[in-house]
Amino acid sequence: MAGVRLLVGTRKGAFVLTSDEARQHWDVQGPHFAGWEAYHVAGSPADPDRVWAAPSSGWFGQVIQRSDDGGRTWDAVGNDFRYATEAGQHQWYDGTLRPWEFSRVWHLEPSATDPDLLYAGVQDAALFRSADGGASWQELTALREHESGPQWQPGAGGMCLHTVLLDPTRPDRITVAISAAGVFRSDDAGQSWRPINGGLLSDGIPAPAASVGHCVHDLAMHPSRPDTLFMQKHWDVMRSDDGGEHWTEISGNLPSDFGFPIAVHAHEPETVYVVPITSDGHHFPPEGKLRVYRSRTGGDEWEPLTAGLPQEHCYVDVLRDAMAVDALDSCGVYVGTTGGQVYGSADSGDTWQAIVRDLPPVLSVEAQTL
Repeated sequence: MAGVRLLVGTRKGAFVLTSDEARQHWDVQGPHFAGWEAYHVAGSPADPDRVWAAPSSGWFGQVIQRSDDGGRTWDAVGNDFRYATEAGQHQWYDGTLRPWEFSRVWHLEPSATDPDLLYAGVQDAALFRSADGGASWQELTALREHESGPQWQPGAGGMCLHTVLLDPTRPDRITVAISAAGVFRSDDAGQSWRPINGGLLSDGIPAPAASVGHCVHDLAMHPSRPDTLFMQKHWDVMRSDDGGEHWTEISGNLPSDFGFPIAVHAHEPETVYVVPITSDGHHFPPEGKLRVYRSRTGGDEWEPLTAGLPQEHCYVDVLRDAMAVDALDSCGVYVGTTGGQVYGSADSGDTWQAIVRDLPPVLSVEAQTL
């Protein structure tokens, strides 16, 4: 029977939520890795039984865990990946040389076709690849060695590579986003990279329209239209229709153009979702109302989705990896909050319900369609 598995990473472990196609009643399992920060949990599109997690702790450091039974049991794999290359140094934006540090894995991106192929975006701003199910890892070093590196700087959460997009029509094309550096693309499987930030404007950096240095929060892409990219930036919601070569603002009538996640409807490439946050200094929804905004026109014209979401005294945040969609016929949309709630909609955002409450602060939500 068709259904959905929600993979939820939190400050104190990972949770696995499952439901049938109706998505009205959910089974909640966890916490897995209790007490560990599970920054990201991701399911393989190529194998519904395979799930990856990136838990870390101040005592034991960073670990990659793999499950081959849908998240019921886990095994640590390939934990030599943080030592897969010589660390070297970063020349930082302030001109100083500092040792490259491996602080945590921010994002895991499984291949859509190969269950053994996985990418890991880490802090400090590096990309790793495993082609053997996580047993061994290789850094794609050309990214960290890019000539623009001295112009990168850490965002509030650190210098993190937090987004990886894999083009389903061009196997060698990889697009990543780094805070605070911007968007970079490789068309040769990671052997070389170039910034694709044309049209971005960021006040507060030495050259607001520079080719690098922008604080990009998240990217989204519909697999049927890989040249159309959507971006939630540190101020501004943006769109590109040429693979990131040029960006235009689509913030339109949003109450705030600051936020973290962005997602695209599974079956409607022009339907986009964001969660506005008041400002970079006030990480809570405008007016204390949790509203997911939807555009059915690819941007500019946005409608608030509120039915079932708290509309008073709500001061939670929704982080960059904490919104997801499923691929069922009636597309489901899911949002996790720093207050420990996970909200779900089985009708593309029209109505919502609290799937679970009182989890630790939610760091990531991914939907695996079964």
